[in-house]
Amino acid sequence: MRRWRDRLDPADAGFTRTAKSRAPGLRREELAGLAGLSVEYVLRLEQGRATNPSAQAVAAITRALQLRRPERDQLFRAAGLLPPQDGMVDDHVPPGVARLAARLGDVPIGIFAADWSLLWWNAMWTALHGDPAVIPERERSIVHMLFGTGAAAAYLRPLRSVTGPDTFAATIVADLRETADRYPADPRLAALVAGFRRTSPEFARLWTTVDAAVLTSDEKTITHPEIGPVTLDCDVLTVPGADLRIVTYTAATGSPGAANLDLLRVLAGIRPAQHSHHS
Repeated sequence: MRRWRDRLDPADAGFTRTAKSRAPGLRREELAGLAGLSVEYVLRLEQGRATNPSAQAVAAITRALQLRRPERDQLFRAAGLLPPQDGMVDDHVPPGVARLAARLGDVPIGIFAADWSLLWWNAMWTALHGDPAVIPERERSIVHMLFGTGAAAAYLRPLRSVTGPDTFAATIVADLRETADRYPADPRLAALVAGFRRTSPEFARLWTTVDAAVLTSDEKTITHPEIGPVTLDCDVLTVPGADLRIVTYTAATGSPGAANLDLLRVLAGIRPAQHSHHS
């Protein structure tokens, strides 16, 4: 972990460094923040003093360190865990995708697995939607936010889609159905679907009635507690070779949405990116 931490350029993880920073790579505090773990726990892991780390914690570290698959598997084995198996929903974010997302720090971005578990988000996502770290890890998914109770349901700020009040939920369920068809052997996914068909009448109704849905661009209005309604273009990008969904929120230059994004950057303490223009 220490070696991989030293290897990762902070800029690739979305951090800026001053000339005075001597140490190479990512600081332990930065790794802990990216992985959603305490600094003390990361230290114990690095020193081999943490017993029985969870698969979720190890997966979060592999994403934060932008490990390639063989390295991810090595870290799982070092932690006494079986590496994720083929045929399961993959929580791995390829390093190139992680670098790209980290460098787009001035717009809200969230990266989701095929079962809509939230794997990665940036400071602008937190500024727009709130900090997902308040949700227990196993409930940190759009499905729990839309159909669950407790911290996940409370997290979701009022959200209106230009395509109608039920479109968002219906699209997520339709996409989840296709995911279930692709990963019939994944126990986590099977338990998620069975649980919500049992506890959420709305989920159960959609599961049996929705047609196949294509994830398309949408205009969403999020009611923000400090700045009121924020209307942005929401796009879902997919990654060839990795079953991920990258959700981005942008606005046309000069639009009210762009002004709201500027306000969110101020709230998040993000300096505006220096955009270079090439002819």
